[in-house]
Amino acid sequence: MKKTIKITDLEAIVKQAHEKVKNLKGGKNADYIPFLAKIDPNLFGIAVCLPTGEVIEAGDTTYVFGIESISKVHTAVLILKQYGAEAVLKKIGADATGLPFNSIMAILLEKDHPSTPLVNAGAISADSMVKPIGDPNSKWAAIADNMADLCGSELILQDELYKSESATNFNNRSIAWLLKNYNRIYDDPDMSLDLYTRHCSMGVTTKQLAIAGCTIANKGKNPVTGKQVFDESLMPHIISLITAVGFYEHTGDWIYTSGIPAKTGVGGGVMGCLPGVFGIAAFAPPLDDAGNSVKAQAAIKYIARELGVNVFSGDTVEIIK
Repeated sequence: MKKTIKITDLEAIVKQAHEKVKNLKGGKNADYIPFLAKIDPNLFGIAVCLPTGEVIEAGDTTYVFGIESISKVHTAVLILKQYGAEAVLKKIGADATGLPFNSIMAILLEKDHPSTPLVNAGAISADSMVKPIGDPNSKWAAIADNMADLCGSELILQDELYKSESATNFNNRSIAWLLKNYNRIYDDPDMSLDLYTRHCSMGVTTKQLAIAGCTIANKGKNPVTGKQVFDESLMPHIISLITAVGFYEHTGDWIYTSGIPAKTGVGGGVMGCLPGVFGIAAFAPPLDDAGNSVKAQAAIKYIARELGVNVFSGDTVEIIK
């Protein structure tokens, strides 16, 4: 079925979502990272980016916050570009763990396999794969440039967040060395962990995330800059990774109720992709028990429901003037 949506209706629904959700209670800021604990919990923004490059916004869409685990998608894109889909599947995998994002037990249960680039273990492994091997400065440049290409503009490292995370990342240190024990780290473990911590500490806006989501949904072509960031053949692999584990142990419930493949971060952001239609993002710091923004979830669900869009519906969706 072909579905046509007027852009004026989309604009109205985004504004309605912001109004209806802004006073929603529940959740709390991530308090295990001191920097995140002190972010204003009332901040809230929504943005939708179309393949034309037009961005529809409501609320605090230019506020810069920690991208956190959403950056795992960006690094997954990078290693898919550098190695190809088959090699990433072999070296890391694409399975959901069904366990918390920072689980050590998941590595043991998978018998040495990191499972997916979108949980901590797989993301650290992905950072170890980034080329050129053994050169931390060049690896970081590749990671930062790729993030900028996806988001349409440069992201800036939030130094205070980086220091806060580096001082408290004991669990991730254990993950890195456990992966080394199983030969699932492909460069120096400490370097790989530092790269991971750095890209999770990058500052991003809701608008930038919507553009990144649309770049993925638009088969790798950034709708704002016009740059082909990755080969269009990689889009289904990226979308499948997001769909399988974007909300960690709540992923099944999320995709069942929203129909929008999306990735969360404990900084309060959510980045969604509806292939061929739009990228969508929302941000609000208070999180549920799995580390997913309460308001961002509610806003994206409202927009998807009101538009009648769902990645599994089989509809062809076109947004028109």
